[in-house]
Amino acid sequence: MKLFLIAILIAVAANFYFANTSQPLTGIEYSGLDTLKPVEPKPYYMLEDQLISTMLSRYHYKKFDLNDSLSSVILDRYVKSLDYNKSYFLLSDIENFNKYRYELDDVIKSGDVEPFYNIFNVYLLRLRDRIEYIDTIFNKEFDYTLDEKFMFNRDNAPWAKSEKELDEIWRKRIKNDALSLKLNGKSWEEIKKNLSSRYNNYSQILMQYHSEDVFQLAMNSFTQTIDPHTNYFSPITSENFKIDMSLSLEGIGARLQYDDGYTKVVEIIPGGPAFKSKKLHVDDKIVAVAQGDSGEYVDVVGWRITDVVQLIRGPKGTTVRLQILPSDRGLSHEPFKLSLVRDKIKLEDQSAKSSVIDVENNGKNYKVGVITIPKFYSDFEGQLRGDKDFRSTSKDVKKLLKDLEKQNVNGVIIDLRNDGGGSLMEAIKVTGLFIKTGPVVQVKNTANSVEVDKDTDPEIVYDGPLAVLVNRFSASASEIFAGAIQNYERGVIIGENTYGKGTVQNLIDLNKITNTHNYKFGQLKLTIAKFYRIDGSSTQRIGVTPDIQFPSAVDPKEFGESSEPSALIWDQISPTTYTPFADLTSVIPKLKQLSKQRTDIDPEFNYIREDIKEYKESKNDLFVSLNEEVRKTEKDEREERKFQRENERRKVKGLKLLEKGETPPEKEEEPVDPFLMESAHIITDMVSLTVG
Repeated sequence: MKLFLIAILIAVAANFYFANTSQPLTGIEYSGLDTLKPVEPKPYYMLEDQLISTMLSRYHYKKFDLNDSLSSVILDRYVKSLDYNKSYFLLSDIENFNKYRYELDDVIKSGDVEPFYNIFNVYLLRLRDRIEYIDTIFNKEFDYTLDEKFMFNRDNAPWAKSEKELDEIWRKRIKNDALSLKLNGKSWEEIKKNLSSRYNNYSQILMQYHSEDVFQLAMNSFTQTIDPHTNYFSPITSENFKIDMSLSLEGIGARLQYDDGYTKVVEIIPGGPAFKSKKLHVDDKIVAVAQGDSGEYVDVVGWRITDVVQLIRGPKGTTVRLQILPSDRGLSHEPFKLSLVRDKIKLEDQSAKSSVIDVENNGKNYKVGVITIPKFYSDFEGQLRGDKDFRSTSKDVKKLLKDLEKQNVNGVIIDLRNDGGGSLMEAIKVTGLFIKTGPVVQVKNTANSVEVDKDTDPEIVYDGPLAVLVNRFSASASEIFAGAIQNYERGVIIGENTYGKGTVQNLIDLNKITNTHNYKFGQLKLTIAKFYRIDGSSTQRIGVTPDIQFPSAVDPKEFGESSEPSALIWDQISPTTYTPFADLTSVIPKLKQLSKQRTDIDPEFNYIREDIKEYKESKNDLFVSLNEEVRKTEKDEREERKFQRENERRKVKGLKLLEKGETPPEKEEEPVDPFLMESAHIITDMVSLTVG
């Protein structure tokens, strides 16, 4: 979409809206605002709000009506963004907010954002009330002999009816935090100091909210009601985003965001220290940070995200230590410690890499090539400069394939696990390395016009047995590649169901589409198109379903596009014409059968299945015990299972067994990746069945 061509039209439409504004709605009256300064909207937010509304209504892929029905959803999303775990607002607050339930559509059209600020200022009051209560709770140590339980997931719980009820929720929340620290060997004085410091950070948050923060929350409650990938970035966020995109390449290589007091990992940068460690994952929570090999841990729960980032960043070559709550465990579990050496991430670190695995299958020895693609990349600046040697995924993978063929590999695996996408053009070009010519992806825009993107290069760089390994974190361009390989029956897809992101976004600087230069507006990321596979099926929501599936702990209802209530629907368009590379319909059932026979008796896969079962059972538990004896027994049982399992693995590998409390030596062989090894066996089965 050529946005510069429509700037004049948008400005005209915006001016029409700007001239038709309504009076501000009446605010909610609460005592205490005299002691806590309320946050107020800036005058020019009326213009910016209407500009955002106009852009969305005219140019978003989804044709929607900004009406009472959508207003109700916007209100619920906004309240949840402030208090997702129902730990601050009272039922009476929610009932009061309902006066806006069917008015926010008119509010957004008029540019009057006052209701969002009224709700937010009540939130500030409730946050202040929590801080005042927390100050009274450390007078004496908790009684851990009582048979009490803490509800850590209050998503479906009712709103508290009184301050007393909220006090009880928070007493149990803090008691749970204290018990976790006690079970990790902390004294009451240490616990009191740690938690007092942690919750005092909430008072810092209270004083640091700006008008811009509230406007961004309000606009995103609107934009994400339409589509989860449509976002508004305030001017400060836009600037920080630009800084983060460069500075994130210097540190641990992870993007972070604030999530109800916790610092949550939202992206692992390929090639960085976090990526190479293979121990930090999306949705993990960072609860403490320490500097160097011996620095004291600083509890960062409740910190603003910018302050946490400053602690984690540092000069290349220095060490930072983190305490992590893994995403596949509840908040009641003890964090694990992770030591990372900060580094600057170079393009080479993010580039495709190859390796060779030796596999024995049915008495025969095979060599399987593996090409790992962390993301689909291209050095656009180098290309524009005319550099002949500019880096790109397709150029690098082409070279790696030729190198692997020189090593006489029997088959190739393309590992796309955790590949969140990147350049669509590169995904098309990489697909072209394995097929002669033909369509790769269809793109449908807001005008319902469909464009078919094709591989036009007749060269097939590699025509041997091929497998593509994916997981739930394989998204966007990765899904285009995997889907095309599957449609052409060029190879077998192995792993987990992919993410299901089948939409295209464009970033719009709102300052460039209005003639108002007195204010600094933010940016709008807008969904403008949708991906479809060559068979006509969208990758949206459903992603790519593997031909051979591995066990997965990820529930599609909790992670991935299908977990987003506002995600665009899955649909189909007409298929395009293409010629399959081969016919794998008779081969895949045999491959599945052989893989099942192996994985049913494979100890590593049994461990994985046990872990998944334990995780799913713990996810179903809404409560955690606050009784020390019960919690200690649970903790001891987990540690014993972990200890026994580690020794079982070491016995199979012929390594020295560990004593109780002993940790494995640092300089030991890398643990085997069971999914990659089984994929290698699957491709050797394919060689046996199709090549002989």
